[in-house]
Amino acid sequence: MLRSVTISPEGPLKVITSGAFAAALKDLVPIYEKQYQTQVELSFGSSIGAAHDSIPTRLSEGQKFDVFILAGSALENFIQEGQIKNNTRVDLVSSHIAAAVRAGDPEPDLSTLESFKHAMLTYGRIAYSASASGTYLSTELFPQLGIAEEMSVKAKKIFSERVGTILMRNEADLGFQQMSELLPIQGIKILRDLPPEAQRSFFFSAGIGSDTKQEEQARHLVEFLASVEVADQISKTGLKPVLAKAPWLN
Repeated sequence: MLRSVTISPEGPLKVITSGAFAAALKDLVPIYEKQYQTQVELSFGSSIGAAHDSIPTRLSEGQKFDVFILAGSALENFIQEGQIKNNTRVDLVSSHIAAAVRAGDPEPDLSTLESFKHAMLTYGRIAYSASASGTYLSTELFPQLGIAEEMSVKAKKIFSERVGTILMRNEADLGFQQMSELLPIQGIKILRDLPPEAQRSFFFSAGIGSDTKQEEQARHLVEFLASVEVADQISKTGLKPVLAKAPWLN
């Protein structure tokens, strides 16, 4: 059972999340607000990159948030920069990359590294996220497979939008993004199993903003998101709950 918390008079708790945890957070925030008689104001942006609505861009413009939820590696960078309080990181979920095509379209064979490479070179237009999963593909996997040069021409990095939406607009034929970001898109077929050698799991983690005036409320929300109470609901969005204990509770 989650501990009780005193409601802050400071107004809504400002929370920003990257795309992987967005669907889960949209489902859970109304439950939290009702259960604990508080208000949460949600914002969304990618963990990395210079898109107009990315978390780094928002911070560079002076926007302030009480709680951040983003890729663990990016969160660590913000801790180092002083944007997020030290010793407040809580790993919420692990996430993995999936591929997708439009429902009814031919499905490429992505089951082995060799077939994956062949598909990338011979399939149609390719799209990938500008956030953590796409950075891994473009800076690690494509060079590892020796196809970085070809992908720099035929693959498109997608900013501020779901890759599945790009597929449905017929602006790409094969897309890659976190599973949880592809699942909500109607009309696509998700190809869940990339070659084990090509797969990469990512932690998405919460941290408390350095400038928050609602630290106790922020901590309480993070505890709620990390609790067994909401684990099943999070799992339905394509993520694996970590159930980590918050460092301030140790």
